[in-house]
Parts: sequence; C-alpha cells; structure tokens
Amino acid sequence: MISLHKATKRYNSTTVLDGVSISFGDEGVTALIGPNGAGKSTLFGMIGRLITPDAGTVSVDGMDVTKAHSRNLARILAVLRQDNHITARLTVRDLVEFGRFPHSQGRLTLDDRDHIERAIAYLELQPFRDRFLDELSGGQRQRAFIAMVLAQDTKYILLDEPLNNLDLRHMTEIMKLIRRMADGLGKRVVVVLHDINFAATYSDRIVAMRQGRIVADAPASDIMRGPVLREVYDTDVDVRHIDGRPVALYYT
Repeated sequence: MISLHKATKRYNSTTVLDGVSISFGDEGVTALIGPNGAGKSTLFGMIGRLITPDAGTVSVDGMDVTKAHSRNLARILAVLRQDNHITARLTVRDLVEFGRFPHSQGRLTLDDRDHIERAIAYLELQPFRDRFLDELSGGQRQRAFIAMVLAQDTKYILLDEPLNNLDLRHMTEIMKLIRRMADGLGKRVVVVLHDINFAATYSDRIVAMRQGRIVADAPASDIMRGPVLREVYDTDVDVRHIDGRPVALYYT
C-alpha cells in the first residue's frame, strides 16, 4: 500500500500540496487528474522520493520513503517521470537493462536477463531491441521506457503523464498496455493523465486534484459527472453516454 498522511509541500509562500492524506494500491489502475498546477506531479515526486515533504509522511508497504534504503524502495516501486529524456545514445536493450539495476547493481545475472527479455517481448519491442532511442517514434520510445519499468519487476508502478506528445493511436496503445499490465501481471499502476476520457475508460479509480488538494476520489464512473468535473476544472464539462460509456465533451 502507498500511503500519504497529511503530506505537504511549499515553495516559499506557495503551497503546492496541502495536507494530503490518501492511499493507493488496492486497485489495478488509479488515474490522477486535475488542471495544471494541481499538485499531481508533486505527489508523485514525494512517493518516488524525488521531492521531500515539508510535513506529513509518505510510506510504501510500511516503509517511510524518506528513510528507506534506495535499493529496497526500488524493488517494490518504479517511477517513470514525464521528463524521461536521456542524453546518452542508448539502444532499447540498453535502456531496459537499467530497470534491473536495483536487483543486479550493474552485474546482470541470468535471472536479470530473463526479466529484460520478457519485458522487451511484452512491449513487442523485439524488432527494435538494437535500435537507438533517437531512431524510434514517440510511441515506440515510450514503450521502451515502460519496458524498463516493467523489467524492474515492482508491485507498484507510477507513470507521470505517459501520453504526453503522443498521437491518438499511440495514446490508446499505451493505455491498453497499462490496463493489460494491471490485469495480466497484477501490477498496481498509478498514472497521471490530462485526458479524462482515457482516465474513465481504462482506470478503476480516479483521484481528482485541484490547488494541492484532493477534491474527488471515487470509481471512474462516479467521477464522470458534470458537477464533479466542473469542481475539478472550474469549467463546464458536458458528460454524455455513448455506447454505455460516459464521455466528457469540453467544447460545449
């Protein structure tokens, strides 16, 4: 279980996360939604120990993330940030190998290599395994980063805006992959999304944030209502049902 208790973060006089208490990890896929500046990435950064809380606690399976050994934390929690740019010229296989570092410390065993190969196969990256990352399309490159996370073989996976800069087809492919990882591999995935329709279609639970606070937390179907989304985004959202699914229309 990932748990935050009264987690708070301030930058000078600005509070970006305001006493948030919440737990993740029971559902297969949890989506975090909300406007820019809502505190979603800050919350992720705290869980992944990239940001230190000014107050409150953050724990993963009972381990305080501010005190846990990095290697122990990395064996149960994988975090893929939205700014996952790498300057070194790496192949897909090179990148995926990084996912095994918490286990191998750079000395790959047969078990590590098995995890690497399975991750590459799961993401259907075999044709690109020896290709450099800068030779891939945006969708292929994002799959390679997710393969790295999958090779890490953790219970919890945090993905910060994995659909950024992808076209509609690749966005759909990534969300289907996330859903498949949760259902087929038993992963507990928490994902930050801007597109609430993707959140509603592929997640079990939606947590909505605004101004550093949780304003809604419920099954996806309960969040997809006009009044709820208006409170989150401070704008009118028309929710209609198409083929039995709620769809948010932003342009009405």
